[in-house]
Amino acid sequence: MRSNTVRAFASIAALLGITAGTLAVSGTAVAATPERHRNVISEPVTVAEVNNLGLSTSQAKQVQFYLRYYIGYYSGTIDGLLGTESWKAMQRMLRAYGYSGAIDGIVGTGTIKALQQLLRSEGFYSGAIDGIAGSGTRAAFAAWASQLPMD
Repeated sequence: MRSNTVRAFASIAALLGITAGTLAVSGTAVAATPERHRNVISEPVTVAEVNNLGLSTSQAKQVQFYLRYYIGYYSGTIDGLLGTESWKAMQRMLRAYGYSGAIDGIVGTGTIKALQQLLRSEGFYSGAIDGIAGSGTRAAFAAWASQLPMD
């Protein structure tokens, strides 16, 4: 009789353990479900995008070097990444080629049109002055950058 009582008690204990374990696991599964939050930006956002317009790092360094040491409009690092400060310097230089927009470092239509005008005046571009940085503009920009001095 004692062994039947022990067996019954052991069975009940095992059943309770399994039930408790199942409840505990399902409770953590529900608790582990990620909540959906909206990302809110509460600080000012600045443009920090790099846009080499197809230039290699070496060619972009040549542009930065030129803008810094020959034109004097760039004071940043010569790192081959044409970011906001590099494009601000380009926009200052491009004023002589019709750029009339803000000096904001954003490579928009006005910046591209003035760049196309520069490239045309230097004999590197013969396409339309349309503000689109297509393959012809990119190839001309690369050719122009490649001939810039690095010393």
